[in-house]
Amino acid sequence: MGERAFLGEFEQMVLLAVLQSGDVAFGPAISAELEVRAGRQVSRGALYATLDRLEKKGLLHWEIEAASSRSRGNRRRRFSVTEKGREELLDARRAFDNLWAGLDDLAGRTVG
Repeated sequence: MGERAFLGEFEQMVLLAVLQSGDVAFGPAISAELEVRAGRQVSRGALYATLDRLEKKGLLHWEIEAASSRSRGNRRRRFSVTEKGREELLDARRAFDNLWAGLDDLAGRTVG
C-alpha cells in the first residue's frame, strides 16, 4: 500500500467550516464558524494561507463576488469545497472512525 498524505487537523477544520458557511463562505464567515463550532480563534493570515494551500491542492475553489452594498463595495472571494476536497474529508473521517472503533469507553468516558 502506497504512502498517502492525509489532511492536517486545521485543514480539515477549514474545509468543514467552508461547508458549514454555505453560500456565505467568505473569510470572515469561515473564521466565525471556526470560532463558534470548534472554539478556535485564527488569525487572518493563518486562515488565508490555509485557504490558498487547500486551493493549490485542488480541495477548494474560489470565485470573486462582485462588489455590493453587503460587501461595502469591495470584491470578495467566496470559497467552496471541490469534489476532491469532499472525498479527502470523507477519507479522513473514515480513517479516524476506524481508529476510534472499539474505544467507546476510553478512560471511563463515553465517546461520541
